[in-house]
Amino acid sequence: MTSLIREPVSTKKEILKYLLKNPQSQALKIASSLKISAQAIRRHLKDLESEGLVGYEAVQSGMGRPQYLFSLSKEGKEQFPNRYSNFAVSFLDAVSETFGENKLDEVLRQQWKNKAHEYCSSIGQGSLEQRLAKLVDLRHEEGYMAEIHHQSDGAFIYCEHHCAIAEVVESYPNVCSHELEMFAEILPDVLVKRTHWFKEGENICGYLIKEKIR
Repeated sequence: MTSLIREPVSTKKEILKYLLKNPQSQALKIASSLKISAQAIRRHLKDLESEGLVGYEAVQSGMGRPQYLFSLSKEGKEQFPNRYSNFAVSFLDAVSETFGENKLDEVLRQQWKNKAHEYCSSIGQGSLEQRLAKLVDLRHEEGYMAEIHHQSDGAFIYCEHHCAIAEVVESYPNVCSHELEMFAEILPDVLVKRTHWFKEGENICGYLIKEKIR
């Protein structure tokens, strides 16, 4: 894996973080968001491309010059936390080989239940917004790069821009199938609906969270 060792490191990390949230972005848009000159952004993007962390796609629109849309490469995504992969895949291999896929699914379901209990203990009581803020902090610490967004109707969109168990999911796609159940258990007084899913080729995992109609 390529490491970021050239200066300024913080700027390059901010670019990687931006592209993780906003794949297929133009250099000018990145520059505007990070408040850095377009010339500096292009220099950093060129460096990141040479390091194998960023790639681009040229898209022709009309008769003018093509637009260059930048995104993270697989190596670029690996710059973000991913704690579990090797051991977890080996463990799941052993469970599947020893007990079969049905037993593996039971193990995964129980793991999500245990995780839900752990989150509930940490989140505690409070308003929905307060509990979501604590959930975001917990998931962010685990490498999921979580965010929460307010909706005009009072609902929330909870999203994760990075999957901390992505390599595990590549080998065992069902590993995150029970995640929706986990969030519903953490927040039993609200409705939770999946809106986006890495597993289905989208750039984020997202959930609509809103109060139940009484």
